[in-house]
Amino acid sequence: MEPKQVRIAVVQAAPQLFDKNGALAKIAEWTQAAALQGAQLIVFPEAFVPGYPRGLAFGTRVGSRSGAGRLDWQRYADNALTIPGPELAQMAAMAKEAQAYLVVGVIEREGEHGGTTLYNSLVYIGPDGAYLGKHRKLMPTGAERLLWGQGDGSTLTVIDTPFGKVGGLICWENYMPLARMAMYAKGVDILLTPTADARDTWQSTLRHIACEGRCYVVSSNQYVTKASYPPDLACYADIGGDDDVLCRGGSAVVNPLGAYAIEPLYGSEGLLLADLDLSLVTQSRYDLDVVGHYSRPDVFQLIVNEQPQVGVQFR
Repeated sequence: MEPKQVRIAVVQAAPQLFDKNGALAKIAEWTQAAALQGAQLIVFPEAFVPGYPRGLAFGTRVGSRSGAGRLDWQRYADNALTIPGPELAQMAAMAKEAQAYLVVGVIEREGEHGGTTLYNSLVYIGPDGAYLGKHRKLMPTGAERLLWGQGDGSTLTVIDTPFGKVGGLICWENYMPLARMAMYAKGVDILLTPTADARDTWQSTLRHIACEGRCYVVSSNQYVTKASYPPDLACYADIGGDDDVLCRGGSAVVNPLGAYAIEPLYGSEGLLLADLDLSLVTQSRYDLDVVGHYSRPDVFQLIVNEQPQVGVQFR
């Protein structure tokens, strides 16, 4: 039996924050570069459009929000995208030209139910330009809760590809054991973990998940400096005392037995390429299959609610 293989590209870069058009231009640039290297699956970091606003407080203190902070948040919201929408169409054209699966972290503005809530989302586009689905981050972490709403179980997306099943959890969602178990039960072979976490402990997380789920784990992070921030932000002083490098990166790929297929990259932007042999996924589950012979359903069961949660329904 011929092994199923795929060449993946992991993008470690950052756009100019609060500039969705600039972010889209960078997606086009990096996607083209990855396509020239024969990539069939191209993965971008968390919140790439319009950027992850590390260090910004948006004028918030417990019990109050400032007018200047509201202006910065509006600027952020104005540079978010809707799904479907024109920005998604642009990315679809990029994927089609590259003839590759394209997965991008975006800030999504609620458009379906008339709200303005923002979500930290992951969008999947096929090599024919078709929109394949999205995932909304279930639990924004820490102060992220001030910016983004909570996703629900209706977007625990896993897509079928010729080389295996691909799905993702965003950053610290990967510390949610039941969320991981849901993805394993969907048969994920390649788990995408776009992140903003550049600490050494994140690498331990990637290797643990790969060993636990017996899947490839692909982590894409941004390399961010203060130059990525518009200096005219009302709350720019929030990062005034920080180091020039705000996120050092750490993108990496781990195989289903916990070894690096690509060592983590720190200190620069870059394009990481790896040829993944999907037969190793099957081989790795010989002695550990957490949704099969290692699951003990007579003792433990997980119920996943995949129904969309809507606050107002018209019948």
